Formats: sequence, C-alpha cells, structure tokens
Amino acid sequence: MMYGIGTDICDIRRIRASLEKHGERFAKKVLSDNELNTYRVRCERWPERGVRYVATRFSAKEAFSKAIGLGMRMPMTWRLCEVTKLPSGQPVIVLHGVLKEWFEAKGLTAHVSVSDESDYATSFCVVEKNS
Repeated sequence: MMYGIGTDICDIRRIRASLEKHGERFAKKVLSDNELNTYRVRCERWPERGVRYVATRFSAKEAFSKAIGLGMRMPMTWRLCEVTKLPSGQPVIVLHGVLKEWFEAKGLTAHVSVSDESDYATSFCVVEKNS
C-alpha cells in the first residue's frame, strides 16, 4: 500500500556555492560517513563529480523526507539517511539509528530514483507500507 511520495529538484549551482563557502563542513552536514568517503574519492578524480554527488544525495534525501511525511525533523536527519547503490547501479536508501528504527516499526519500504543534468539534480521517492 502507498504510504507517501516525494520529489525534489536541486540547483547544483547552489550546492557548489555552499561547498565553496563552507568547504567540507557542508558536505559533512549532508552526507553520512560512507557517502563522505565516496565524495572525497570523486573530488580527487574530478571535483565537479563531487559537487554533483552531493547535489544528488541532497535531492534524494529531501524527496525521501517528503515521502515519509516528516520533512527535515526528527527522526529524519541528513546523516541518518544514506543514498547508496546496488551493484546494478540502482540507487537505494539505507537508514541508520533512530530513523531506521522508526521506519522499520512502521513497516515501510522506500524506492528512490536520482538524476542530474546540466544545472539540476532531481529525485523521486515512493514509500510503501508493507502488508
């Protein structure tokens, strides 16, 4: 059964400006530890890939927060929600701590899609209640 849907569009230029102004402090606020490691590797190879990585994760987490109906308030936090990918490349949501406990207690499952093009990153998230 459908629990919620969320979508988000993120201006990559805005994320770039935040990273330029605040440096890695901004990335540390938005990304989980695993995501932060991936961000650093991508930045070493090509800094723009790092910026786009942060933008897609920012967008996906915003879409997820809307789909679960909480927005950015507890137990939803940037760092407790992680966007990773399966070996196939399919993006997936991995939750941690109190957010994971809350999500599992409600019997929910999330599906997410992310994309970026030119100046924008966009995400769509569907959350289902397990029967």
